[in-house]
Amino acid sequence: APDESMFPRSVSPENAPDAPTTIEIEFEKGNPVAIDGVKLSPAALLTKLNEYGGKNGIGRVDLVESRFVGMKSRGVYETPGGTILAVAHRAIESITLDREEIHMKDDMTPRYAKLVYNGFWFSPERIALQSLVDKTQEFCTGAVKVKLYKGNVTVLGRKSPYSLYDKVIASFEDDKGLYNQADAGGFIKLQALRLRTLGINRHKLL
Repeated sequence: APDESMFPRSVSPENAPDAPTTIEIEFEKGNPVAIDGVKLSPAALLTKLNEYGGKNGIGRVDLVESRFVGMKSRGVYETPGGTILAVAHRAIESITLDREEIHMKDDMTPRYAKLVYNGFWFSPERIALQSLVDKTQEFCTGAVKVKLYKGNVTVLGRKSPYSLYDKVIASFEDDKGLYNQADAGGFIKLQALRLRTLGINRHKLL
């Protein structure tokens, strides 16, 4: 196990306070801009989150990674603020991005991260991907409340003026005709068409 001296920014989860810390992070177009209503510069905001996360034992990572040059290496890192932001940002995306936007962003995130990790920040492909990322963040505005406790970041709530979550539709109440459960039958049959065709075809080959 890594020696405790390797973690100057954080305490071990076991030694973190027994009482949780609750904070609210505000986002504007995907960018974190405030903590508990206090506007902060990007550097100041990350510094503050590092403090909150560090004292609650958040953000320690011990892994084996594949280097660009081909070797395997063990890496021990601590990123308290980054860990909190990753969870909070994902939470605001969950209510403001369409399903397919989320899937597309998940597909390209490893590619984007690889370019940055390997030093291709100024490459045309990274810049092209950045345009796509920026487009997905146009409506990622709102606030996320998180609980920090002994190495864990738990989302307590999320809100946005652009939230796609509609309680009426999601609970199948009076949605003014936006969702008709009878429509599901045809949808399911169409989704299953390829599977039925596959089953019939392969059954003939047995």
